Amino acid sequence: MQSNGVLDALPLWGLFAAIVLVVLLSVECGYRLGKYRHSRSKQEKEAPVGAMVGATLGILAFTFGLAAARFDTRREVLLDEANAIGTTYLRAGMLPDRREEIRALLREYVDVRLKAVLSNNIAEGMRQSLNIQDQLWAQAVAVGEKNPNSIVVGLFMQSLNEVIDLHAKRVQAGLRNRIPAAFWVALFAVAVFSLATMGYHSGLAGTSRSLAVLAVAFTFSAVIGLIADLDRPQEGGLKVSQQALIDLRQSMNAIKP
Repeated sequence: MQSNGVLDALPLWGLFAAIVLVVLLSVECGYRLGKYRHSRSKQEKEAPVGAMVGATLGILAFTFGLAAARFDTRREVLLDEANAIGTTYLRAGMLPDRREEIRALLREYVDVRLKAVLSNNIAEGMRQSLNIQDQLWAQAVAVGEKNPNSIVVGLFMQSLNEVIDLHAKRVQAGLRNRIPAAFWVALFAVAVFSLATMGYHSGLAGTSRSLAVLAVAFTFSAVIGLIADLDRPQEGGLKVSQQALIDLRQSMNAIKP
């Protein structure tokens, strides 16, 4: 699984708390510097706060779009996998032999994949999934060698190959396709400098700390926390629903041998 270092080492609640702390410190440091400059130089112009905030919002929106796109991809791949397994299961019922052994393996395959996500034991689930894939392919090869001219067998092997391919796609989309660390660095850097500029503007104007600045700071923290949640498929509250696989497993039980 691709790691983002220190960010992944923190739980989501810890990451949110750290973001809030960094953001508020940025605002406070900017405010104190602005107050200091105001006491020394009355002529300094106010900073272009609107442009700074606009740049930060733009990067936030771009990074959020990346995370949301990855979330949608994970959901689509899961649905594609459920459809492919369902098709393979139906075609297995038309095989000239070994149909029950293959269907039993497919039911076990769905159980393993559901258990891996629900128990958050992804590594073990991947190991068991690959093992079942090997068994399924061995069964398919045996049927194919015995019935080399069967169209039904050819269609079954095609759908089974798609199931195996979608496993790789799901691993890539769910575990390895993460927001690059460089984006996180840029996001934090721009947010810190922009919020420090907001604080500096307040201090330079000689006003007290504005609640509006605090509201913006907490909003930035919440959005960054949401992006981090979307970027971690196995944590937080924004997880891809496994209902497609659950419905598939129930339909498998309903299909008679």
